[in-house]
Amino acid sequence: MPGVLPEGEPVPRDGSLPAAARRAVGARGFGVYVHVPFCASRCGYCDFNTYTAAELGGGVSRETYADSVLAELALAARVLGDSPPPRVDTVFVGGGTPTLLPADDLARILDGIDRTWGLAADVEVTTEANPESVTPESLKTLRAAGYTRISLGMQSAAPGVLAVLDRRHSAGRAVAAAREARDAGFEHVNLDLIYGTPGETADDFAASLAQVVEAGVDHVSAYALIVEDGTRLAARMRRGELPYPSDDVAADRYLAAEAALHAAGFSWYEVSNWARSEAAACRHNLLYWTGADWWGLGPGAHSHVGGVRWWNVKHPAAYAERLAAGASPALARERLTGDEQHTEDVMLRLRLASGLPLDVLDTAGRAGAERARAGGLLDAGAYAEGRAVLTLRGRLLADAVVRDLLP
Repeated sequence: MPGVLPEGEPVPRDGSLPAAARRAVGARGFGVYVHVPFCASRCGYCDFNTYTAAELGGGVSRETYADSVLAELALAARVLGDSPPPRVDTVFVGGGTPTLLPADDLARILDGIDRTWGLAADVEVTTEANPESVTPESLKTLRAAGYTRISLGMQSAAPGVLAVLDRRHSAGRAVAAAREARDAGFEHVNLDLIYGTPGETADDFAASLAQVVEAGVDHVSAYALIVEDGTRLAARMRRGELPYPSDDVAADRYLAAEAALHAAGFSWYEVSNWARSEAAACRHNLLYWTGADWWGLGPGAHSHVGGVRWWNVKHPAAYAERLAAGASPALARERLTGDEQHTEDVMLRLRLASGLPLDVLDTAGRAGAERARAGGLLDAGAYAEGRAVLTLRGRLLADAVVRDLLP
């Protein structure tokens, strides 16, 4: 989850969970997230838990990483014990650049998940990838192993924008990789865009959208550039080398994305995500947004089971050391109160096109929803049917609407 984490409470050495949490596992669905912390280089805007070869130091390597993940998976099986999830509905391998691992290792991890808990017959299995980190052959291997969906980091079609972001791939490589994924048999292909980068013009973004549509993908994610403290991009802005992003420009880019994607047959299903069909929506992310359970494998990965959320140690070496010693890699955890779960439910569900049932709001929240409806931020038709659904203008002001529903 985004934001600053609380200190949390200690996690038992064996990673054991309260009985009530174990009994509830999978009630709303169950997914597995696998974090792969390796990158060939660090992008200037990135503050994710990732490491280049030079940053890793000793004690860990890509070659042994799959073994560490499988060791945590074995620990997870012991923790859930006789209360396993009924099935694994989704698997998402993220990073970092997961496809820096050999395709055979990614296949081995997926097989381990299947052997441990069993993959649902209609399981969605996603891997993220940088466009330059896949080949037609590696994509075919992943597809044969059971991966059904791939999310490619395109960010922009403009060479100048890619240079500001420190992206290594060429402007046309993401579209080519998307086509290669389709040819390899992937059922669903996503391209990620970032908008509002300093120096990006309206024409640059329009060209990026046009290339995405022409690539024949069935899912698009588009996010406004966020400048995170500690990144090279933030340092360049502090020195005055680059201007800070403009909220007005970001709003214009979002409206351009909605117009272009809608015209091409895409529909928004979450504020920053569009799909050509219901089947093309990312089911794994929907698990997060609807309060389901998932186990996060890997350094820095987060998990949520039955109202208990925990997070692993961040450095890959510390992660591997704990597992080698037979201990849980979890750093700390928190038990969500009913009020906390309600707050997160409102924050996340309101971002979905399916919206939020009005009857989950208290009196003050209902009053806030009525103000948002009167102000054109909530759809009047959906409101009359008992749901809070953001209008296009409401999507631009989603955070403000949330604050009004949670007085």
